[in-house]
Amino acid sequence: MRSLYIGATGMLAQEQNVEVISNNIANMNTTGYKRRRTEFHDLLYQNLRRVGSASSDSGTIVPTGVQLGLGVKLAAVYRIHGQGNLTATDNVLDLAIQGKGFFQVLMPDGQTAYTRDGTFQMSSDGTLVTHDGYQLQPNIAVPSNAVDVTVNSSGEVLVKVAGQTASQNVGQLTLASFPNPAGLDAIGDNYLLQTTASGSPVTATPGATGMGTLLQGFLETSNVNAVEEVGNLISAQRAYEMNSKVISTSDEMMSTVNQLK
Repeated sequence: MRSLYIGATGMLAQEQNVEVISNNIANMNTTGYKRRRTEFHDLLYQNLRRVGSASSDSGTIVPTGVQLGLGVKLAAVYRIHGQGNLTATDNVLDLAIQGKGFFQVLMPDGQTAYTRDGTFQMSSDGTLVTHDGYQLQPNIAVPSNAVDVTVNSSGEVLVKVAGQTASQNVGQLTLASFPNPAGLDAIGDNYLLQTTASGSPVTATPGATGMGTLLQGFLETSNVNAVEEVGNLISAQRAYEMNSKVISTSDEMMSTVNQLK
């Protein structure tokens, strides 16, 4: 019976759906995390009577035909790049992006990774780095005698040096955007890598056309909505149960046939 296989594909699809939802819930407090959404496609159809085929020698055709579906499959797990809430941290090296764009980070292998996580710290030589010690790009070095660091909305890094009243500009932060940010490859630790699907990055200063602005002393929280995810979880659970019921019913029908004498 096809329904046995169809029900099995449905259970597998909902199992994968629950895995995506559970990952969203697990990352509710992950800085800059973007929630994922599952997308499903129906499988190939078996034509028992093809639509549009001739039904007689006089030229009449079949208006609808008979097509039997063979189940469902997971087509994609789409990353939704909606803006997360901004939370104040009072840490001068914490930066949040309001709008589009990604911070650029130099990885140990020479690749450039991209992130919305603006949790930055200062290395021993005054360079701005991530929590893993990877350099922020463009490279920003804060003088050792600086007493205050200010990052304005357009990404200028200004420092005050002891004994001087005027602020010094020690660097300019830039952001990167992509034609298809959902095509970026997530490698963990809040880092994303460029792919053919994402397209080539376009870099510009914060506040430029199509780019977001920076907010110092804030971090962008995850854009996961707890209520929505719980609702999705319940819906996936019910769909899983209904597909398992299809398998149970099909098994009972086969048992009935086997008992015929």
